[in-house]
Amino acid sequence: MHNEKRRARLLALATALLLGSGQATVVAMASETQALLIRDAMVFDGTGRAAYPASVLVEDGRIAAIGDALQAPKGARTVNARGQALLPGLFDLHTHWTPNAVPSELPQVANLYMAAGVTTVSDFHEPPEAYAPRRQWLSSIAAPDVKFAARMSTPLGHGADWGDENTTRWVNSPESARAGVRAVAAYKPDFIKAFTDGWRYSNAADNSSMDEETLAALVDEAHKNGLKVFTHTVMVKRGKSAARAGVDVIAHSVQDGPVDQELIELMRTHGTAYAPSLAVYLPERVDGSGRTGAKPDVLRQREQNFANALHNVKTLHDAGIPVVVGTDAGMTGTPHGVSTLRELELLVDAGLTPAEALLAGTARSARALGVADRGTLEVGKRADLLLVKGQPWQRISDIRNTEQVYVAGRQVHGKGTVLPAGNRALALPAQPVAALVDDFERADGRTALDTLRVDEADGGNDRTVQVTEVVARETGGNALATQAKLSSKDSAFAAAILPLSRGSVAPVDARAYQGVRFELRGSAPELRLEVRALGNRRFIAPLQAQSQWRTVEVPFSALQGQPPYRATAPIAQWKGDDLQQLVFSAGGAPGSKVWFEIDNVTFY
Repeated sequence: MHNEKRRARLLALATALLLGSGQATVVAMASETQALLIRDAMVFDGTGRAAYPASVLVEDGRIAAIGDALQAPKGARTVNARGQALLPGLFDLHTHWTPNAVPSELPQVANLYMAAGVTTVSDFHEPPEAYAPRRQWLSSIAAPDVKFAARMSTPLGHGADWGDENTTRWVNSPESARAGVRAVAAYKPDFIKAFTDGWRYSNAADNSSMDEETLAALVDEAHKNGLKVFTHTVMVKRGKSAARAGVDVIAHSVQDGPVDQELIELMRTHGTAYAPSLAVYLPERVDGSGRTGAKPDVLRQREQNFANALHNVKTLHDAGIPVVVGTDAGMTGTPHGVSTLRELELLVDAGLTPAEALLAGTARSARALGVADRGTLEVGKRADLLLVKGQPWQRISDIRNTEQVYVAGRQVHGKGTVLPAGNRALALPAQPVAALVDDFERADGRTALDTLRVDEADGGNDRTVQVTEVVARETGGNALATQAKLSSKDSAFAAAILPLSRGSVAPVDARAYQGVRFELRGSAPELRLEVRALGNRRFIAPLQAQSQWRTVEVPFSALQGQPPYRATAPIAQWKGDDLQQLVFSAGGAPGSKVWFEIDNVTFY
């Protein structure tokens, strides 16, 4: 054991030297191997066994022993847990670490989950380009284990009504579904989220739904690539299609009516689990804001849908369908962390016992996600642990009495916790940025900064249709051309985004420059340059379009700060060291056509 620990420390030191001094502290922290003995706890181990008194020894981040009279190894830390319950860390299989949520910064969201005892989380919100930089960021702080979902939907389906096709890939045939899975698999997602059901709960116009043949091909190709498939499915008939297609988890409540025996048998036959995400549907929102300003007919519909959702959880559970925990946290009124605890309480409200709800949030969720190294307290399992006061297997509300939380054996919440400085940060440190952003000469669709160019347009069922592609210039070389037919909305637009870092995750520091220079031509009544920064902050300069090429310089001083998206906050103030994207966009009369071309985009 001593030699193994020594080798681990040497490996950590070598890794730190390779990463550079900025990462050395992080790597050193990750290499700590202090043993931990949690003494005299009441253990709920997630195996189905009744709670029992025992001590648990943790070494090298895993459970080394469970017993009555364990001795602490030399140098081990001992925690007296008498009167406390020890449980496996909780799961939340359905969250959105989204900039529309408050807080939205990755470390603060991680802190909220750890404070709630949630040690494994699935994020349904990130574009594939963001997986690698966000994984690197997460590895530098204390955080739950975050699993990333690749998003796929129909062209006018739910989930495809905002963002770009890199964020949510559009598929509408078996062939496109297979091609889409192969494309996103290259980014190494942890699983796939398929938006298959366009029903909008009778509160809005329906989106399109994915046909069963397309979904079946998507699932088959995903499974061939070792990826599970979760679906956004909210209707009984669509639930049957999802089960027949072989999806692994239905990640929303089926709530347009009671489930029937056919759906139960299909889910049982195909091994489909059920993550009802009750917290997001609660008529009185988790954060207490739910009924404010809501229309009476919408509230009535929401209440009926929620009653169906509660009924269906109990029916499916009693039929032996695995019920697991997911919340849709990050959506309106559904805050991170506490919504997971509320979900456990709602499962009990639906008719599960407190012990069954805990199994849903631990062992059954681990099984549904396909992670075999956690979810129960057994020797050899990863030491994701939760110490609480009380007996939550008898009173589920006791799960809120968090005392200490451990991720892979390291304390991340509770008295005595010391978190890395990064857990207090709002963002990664800004990185320098080269002057040349893009000259559109690369053949792989990436900028000169090695970032992936993406399109953006107004969302919804009636949305702008645009084509952005690299074209040859008459004088030689290439340019980026965007052509669009605007939607019927007054706010219709088409945009080309040049991310300044991979996945727009890390900010860049452009304070060494005075502004942005580029070549431009086009035809659009409204043309502008937008610089986006951390915190949804935007800075805009109008541009004049003309049919002939001209060189444009936009000094940073000419950019006008805007209020953040979906917020009534002060006008953004320019910093220059927190930039994420350059965005060129065109607008005009509803239904009209616009175009523009850009080239040689640089900071000067």
